Amino acid sequence: MSIYPNEVWEPSSDRHTRTGKLYSDAARDHLWMHFTRHSVFEGHEAGGLGHSVPIITRGEGWKIWDDRGNEYIDGLSGLFVTNVGHSRTEIADAIAAQARELAFFPLWSYAHPRAIELAERLAHHAPGDLNRVFFTTGGGEAVETAWKLAKQYFKLTGKPTKHKVISRSIAYHGTPQGALSITGIPAAKEVFEPLVPGAHKVPNTNIYRAPEYLRDDEKAFGRWAADRIAEAIEFEGPDTVAAVFLEPVQNSGGCFPPPAGYFDRVREICDEYDVLLVSDETICAFGRIGSMFACDDLGYVPDIITTAKGVTSGYAPLGLMIASDRLFEPFRSGMTYFPHGYTWGGHPVSCAAAMANLDIFAREGLNDHVKANAPVFRATLDRLLDLPLVGDVRGAGYFYGIELVKDKSTRETFDDDESERLLRGFLSKALFDAGLYCRADDRGDPVVQLAPPLTMGPAEFDEIERRLRGVLTEAENHL
Repeated sequence: MSIYPNEVWEPSSDRHTRTGKLYSDAARDHLWMHFTRHSVFEGHEAGGLGHSVPIITRGEGWKIWDDRGNEYIDGLSGLFVTNVGHSRTEIADAIAAQARELAFFPLWSYAHPRAIELAERLAHHAPGDLNRVFFTTGGGEAVETAWKLAKQYFKLTGKPTKHKVISRSIAYHGTPQGALSITGIPAAKEVFEPLVPGAHKVPNTNIYRAPEYLRDDEKAFGRWAADRIAEAIEFEGPDTVAAVFLEPVQNSGGCFPPPAGYFDRVREICDEYDVLLVSDETICAFGRIGSMFACDDLGYVPDIITTAKGVTSGYAPLGLMIASDRLFEPFRSGMTYFPHGYTWGGHPVSCAAAMANLDIFAREGLNDHVKANAPVFRATLDRLLDLPLVGDVRGAGYFYGIELVKDKSTRETFDDDESERLLRGFLSKALFDAGLYCRADDRGDPVVQLAPPLTMGPAEFDEIERRLRGVLTEAENHL
């Protein structure tokens, strides 16, 4: 998948909808898929490629099956989501029980038991004084919520001009207008401009693409990258900047981990300029890096955490913002309130799913499992560095990117046409045909991304490496 997918698929099965139409045909005619180039599914007579829509029908553990009965390794946890794996009956049972007891009630001046219990549990896991949980339905909404909170907080505390935010180049933070403004991917934004003003970008932490004088000195690079944030605050004026939004490990561009000392310096900068540090852990929380919250893995305490995805392992939609007690303080008295919310935020069924999901984490020790096996996963993927096409392997926990290059010695990347042929013309289909669902992405430089369910171990890592090796070896013939 990429920002402009163009995968090529085999004919679908003969399964039909209730109207008698083939599933693939009904999908083509009625389903508007996300981030999808639909022309590939149109018939040749309409100028399309005539390919069928890939249809996934079931999952179990770390495996998924399509409508033709073909089995695949889910190397991306759906979309960085199914952390505990597919077909967990205890989560399904919790969802059903909650729907029977209380299918829905909003959190608009009322509460329900599952939201209360989950908020308490998440506050317990969060670092520092991050004790106040605001529920949304996804990560983009959580980011939107955090920006709105930052603006109102500073207005309430006598600093009404602090409203701007800083984020990193190529970073993805969601699709709502505010979150999209914070996103650093030009191709994802240009058709929706003008966006919300006040969002400014700084360099990311891709040391593989760092200036040559910094590539071999991780600490110096970390200091350089962090200082660009201080520089941006100074450029905009400290009295105008409200927050810095950073992922612990940046997803878009291919899993950029923070260099040594980076977040220590960022925390210093935010404290110096009275700027809120938002840790966007939509992907990185709930064991993806190792701990419940990745900021704990990386040793910093933010002012706000935004997250979603793994909190329910995808069994029901749920996102959330966790804010510090300091940020909630102005809302504790008088007539002040936060005029913001979502109908489905903190849905009882979703909260029940999250509680059951976290029970699995505790019972099976999944965080410790990730911490113990992450070095093995990384070492297994590092074996791919012997391939001419593989320039870099990077990431943390169960979250890795494999950067593909034209020339390893110079780190030369592919131009747009070459990337089109490589990723969409060959890799996406070839990986799927090899029985591996993962992500071939060129929102930055071309990468293959992996983020499998946290239940995997060394045997599955070896199998993923074997399938990747076969496809990436063949890819040399398709440049």
